[in-house]
Amino acid sequence: MSMKSTNIVSLFEDPHNRRSCVYSVVPAVSALFLILFFGAVFISPKYELKIEALPIPKFNKCQKCKPDGNEALPEGIVAKTSNLQMRPLWGFPKSDNSSFSLFAIAAGIKQSDLVDKMVTKFLSSNFSVMLFHYDGVVDQWKTFEWCDRVIHVSAANQTKWWFAKRFLHPDIVAKYSYIFLWDEDLGVEDFNPQKYVSIVKSEGLEISQPALDPAKSEVHHQITARSRRSIVHRRTYKPGLCDKNSTAPPCTGWIEMMAPVFSRAAWRCVWYMIQNDLIHAWGLDMQLGYCAQGDRTKNVGIVDAEYVIHYGRPTLGVPEEKKDLLEIGFSPETENITHVMTKTSSHSHKKDPRLEVRRQSFLEFKIFKRRWIQAAKKDNCWIDPYSQSLK
Repeated sequence: MSMKSTNIVSLFEDPHNRRSCVYSVVPAVSALFLILFFGAVFISPKYELKIEALPIPKFNKCQKCKPDGNEALPEGIVAKTSNLQMRPLWGFPKSDNSSFSLFAIAAGIKQSDLVDKMVTKFLSSNFSVMLFHYDGVVDQWKTFEWCDRVIHVSAANQTKWWFAKRFLHPDIVAKYSYIFLWDEDLGVEDFNPQKYVSIVKSEGLEISQPALDPAKSEVHHQITARSRRSIVHRRTYKPGLCDKNSTAPPCTGWIEMMAPVFSRAAWRCVWYMIQNDLIHAWGLDMQLGYCAQGDRTKNVGIVDAEYVIHYGRPTLGVPEEKKDLLEIGFSPETENITHVMTKTSSHSHKKDPRLEVRRQSFLEFKIFKRRWIQAAKKDNCWIDPYSQSLK
């Protein structure tokens, strides 16, 4: 061992030297502690200033989620919804006779006989009534007693879905429990609006339609035909197509678009599904189940106890000689219109307005189907509860 190492060891082995070493270390440690203590006093305020300078989020009880446009208004003055109830120019009604349901109908003057019966019946049941004048004729309706008690909206050559998308926004009709959006060629002699509403409430139907009297009606789909043995039916049976295990339209969860009735919640969903530029709404019927607020096999149905007659009168694009494409083999489900176009065009070189309307409807069906498929693929957050739909 070297001399230097020996001296270090002996230094610590000697008790006297050990005490001297400890006494010399203590002042050094104390001095270091004092330096750190007083240094912190002068240094820490700088860090405190930095911390205080950082933005600290604070909860503001006055900050609320408000729809765009009303942020500048006090909450109590914001009127979020409306209705179609007419008000007097002066004074206030002695009692609130607000309607709880809305009846809206596409109305042409040529069908005034049927429209008159429907409007009269719905007004007597305390409905708000709205007429969509697709032929542009309004003044001729003034001969009817109820003319000034209903809302008139006029736009030439537009469909009820065009009107509905623009004038029946969910916030406008939010106070109505049910929205009836009907065609004009229906007979209501055996139909009671109040009883109908009572039935759909008790049955839990979010989307429905009255059944069609099969003896007097033009029936396009078997599921819409009235059954005398039930109050409501939700499915149909057809060999090779529909049985008790069917879970998709047109076997179940389906109604026709001539006389649909929507609950408030269902209509809010359906309104968003109506495409602004596809005015015939073909293909929409197959997807209504998505708006049924639950199981479409239970919440969509046909009411047999309150039924109507479907006369099948042509309206938009009425040809000189009535030729319904459904009668010669066309339906949206077949997706085949070529043979129909060929067969019809062979009889005449003139354009058949009614045929052109059907052609446009079919094209819109194809567009809607394509949009749905594309939307479903792009939305990674959406889960399809009915994976077999629209295939």
